[in-house]
Amino acid sequence: MTGFSKLAQVEAKLLLRDPGAIFSMAIPLFILVIFSGGTSPGDTALPSMSMTIAVGLVGLYMVPTTLATYRERGILRRLSTTPVSPGALLGVQLILQLVFAMLAAGLLVAVSIVAFQAAQPARVAAMSAAFLLGTSAIFAIGLLIAATAASGRAANGIGVLLYFPLAFLGGLMQPKEAMPELLATIGEFTPLGLFRQAIHDAWSGAATQPLLLAIMAAYALVVGSVAARFFRWE
Repeated sequence: MTGFSKLAQVEAKLLLRDPGAIFSMAIPLFILVIFSGGTSPGDTALPSMSMTIAVGLVGLYMVPTTLATYRERGILRRLSTTPVSPGALLGVQLILQLVFAMLAAGLLVAVSIVAFQAAQPARVAAMSAAFLLGTSAIFAIGLLIAATAASGRAANGIGVLLYFPLAFLGGLMQPKEAMPELLATIGEFTPLGLFRQAIHDAWSGAATQPLLLAIMAAYALVVGSVAARFFRWE
């Protein structure tokens, strides 16, 4: 077994024991269950919102907190003296967090369809593309938080403080139709707003909006590049 495989196994076990993982899985599932009583069969809005909440929590809470904590504890610095580089740990973490986000999304899709009669995703390929681009954009912001935060606790705080206004603007706390027009317009171009709309379009069978995908890709590229530029290993 290679060092990378051993590292992936260890990190996977730590991820499953992380209370943040339980929180990130339970909160969107709880919201889906609680509010599904007010939806009609075939609804896709609530499941799309729940999926966005899950990916937002993973990207803005779990990713930055984990990486900043590793740097604070000197784990990344110590790895630089072993055959397994800090970059390998970073790669493993991002892959595992992506897999976790996919599992959370899959669970929400299954529960929505089986338990609450939501419509099945109409355009699976478009939904997959929206998920990958949106998750990349949100993870890029999480990486930027990890790159600039002084400690794991600081990354946690920044992530939480950033999550709630983005969730509000993105229509995760109330329908955007109930928001002031200016805020609703701004929210359409936030990472969570873009993700929610793109997922909802694909799930409901609406036409793909290339602009949404392009903006999410730009977020991932630009913010991810800035995060890589300022990321500190120690």
